[in-house]
Amino acid sequence: MSDASAGGELRRRVQAWVDDDPDADTRAELADLLHRAQSDHAAQDELADRFAGRLEFGTAGLRGAIGGGPNRMNRAMVIRAAAGLSTYLVDHGDVGMVAIGYDARTKSDRFAADTGEVLTAAGLTATLLPRPLPTPVLAYAVRHLGCLAGVMVTASHNPPQDNGYKVYLGDGSQIVPPVDAEISAAIDAVESVASVPRSAGTAVAPEGLVDDYIADIAGVVAPGSSRGLRLVYTPLHGVGAETALAALARAGFSPPDVVAEQRDPDPRFPTVAFPNPEEPGALDLALQLAEIENADLVIANDPDADRCAVAVPTPAGWRRLSGDELGILLGNHLLRRGASGVFATTIVSSSLLGKMATAHGVPYVETLTGFKWLGRVDGLAYGYEEALGYCVAPELVRDKDGISAMLLAAELAAELRSAGSSLLDRLDDIAAEYGLHATSQVSVRVDDLGRIDAAMAGLRKKPPTSLGDAAVEQVDDLAEGVSGLPPTEGLRFRLTEGGRVVIRPSGTEPKVKCYLEVVTDVRGGDVQQARDWAADRLEAMRKDVRAALSL
Repeated sequence: MSDASAGGELRRRVQAWVDDDPDADTRAELADLLHRAQSDHAAQDELADRFAGRLEFGTAGLRGAIGGGPNRMNRAMVIRAAAGLSTYLVDHGDVGMVAIGYDARTKSDRFAADTGEVLTAAGLTATLLPRPLPTPVLAYAVRHLGCLAGVMVTASHNPPQDNGYKVYLGDGSQIVPPVDAEISAAIDAVESVASVPRSAGTAVAPEGLVDDYIADIAGVVAPGSSRGLRLVYTPLHGVGAETALAALARAGFSPPDVVAEQRDPDPRFPTVAFPNPEEPGALDLALQLAEIENADLVIANDPDADRCAVAVPTPAGWRRLSGDELGILLGNHLLRRGASGVFATTIVSSSLLGKMATAHGVPYVETLTGFKWLGRVDGLAYGYEEALGYCVAPELVRDKDGISAMLLAAELAAELRSAGSSLLDRLDDIAAEYGLHATSQVSVRVDDLGRIDAAMAGLRKKPPTSLGDAAVEQVDDLAEGVSGLPPTEGLRFRLTEGGRVVIRPSGTEPKVKCYLEVVTDVRGGDVQQARDWAADRLEAMRKDVRAALSL
């Protein structure tokens, strides 16, 4: 096919999409691109990308930049996704309630309303949450209301231009294969947006649902435990503030100092480069406020409040705890409190949780990355992943919940403070008892996803023989399935002395993520000496991993 005929075919596809698009904004946007593409190569490339394929529906649902076309997040794609979901539910004989939540990102409320209209027309009882709310409230609502499924419109901590669409089934957990593939096939079968029936009048859940969530999660803190703590809190321009502050008050904590510039929802996220508490600079305003207020603890949620970050004061200034450090602290706190049931984390998180669980006689499980897997662990009592995700009350929310995690972290910090100790002291105590487990990451963002495929292929063809002066003893190709886990894209390098490196593409962002761990005994009780050794080893590993990736 000639370039001219290929261009003509693309123009026909674009025009057909425009004619079927229910959104005046994206219709105008695509019409403008189509006009400019007659003479503008950049516009031609943009159109080609928007129509290169359909935004993939996987175990994370949909996620992508907002804009017109099948390879973007827009009302047309959301209506198709809702039609695919309703087909899946009805075909499986399920007719009942579906809860729909949404955050404050651009068009989230419209996407939620469209979803409700499609599900209602399909004979399901769609119920919108009463206002923009955290993702954990939706996950809670699915089980609390006895729903068949749930939908959350959010892109979590992604950049401002993105939005997304997460699907839960009736057990309150995110979908996993093969459900995602079945829904995706049903989406593909939708001939046009115009052919999808929609009914107005979607029900709205009562505000009491939010009150129930707050009352229930306040129970994660023990009656009579310490509450004396000066907190600084930030929701990073997301929807967490109102719910988080109410939960702290219900649990008996004094009101925190809130970062004023980041308190109210704002889909532009104007004060941060990326609205992710893991990213450098995201907590700067909170740390500045903590210094002014002489706070004991900084707590941050990401924009949909399913993640929780904590920072602590040190003689050298404030330091954010890593996801593994907070995960270990919360797990240790629950173990010391006598929690029973299965403790779980992922293959990219620290191996320390398993050692602690075994020492306490508690079952331990490792899963693939993501709470779509952790939330499905039978008998789960506690689960965490290093990306600041914590499930501390699975009987309430079988997903990561940044607000209940915040309460448990505040309780632990207050208890330690009342005893003249701190979270960092507790980490030292844990290292002395179980050995120091130090973790770090290398994350490389790319513009061309093909570079990620090439990097992974290169590592398979010629894996490194050493990383950070430690020999590679074994290479596990996660795509082939290891330790009884489902196949997933990634490689795990087992190192001498108990360390490991896992390299995998991100499931939600155009990144390669590398997870590093070194393990050493704390000989003679000198934890700082062990930390210094681990820091040097991790730095050497980071350099070697970057070189091996060639990105």
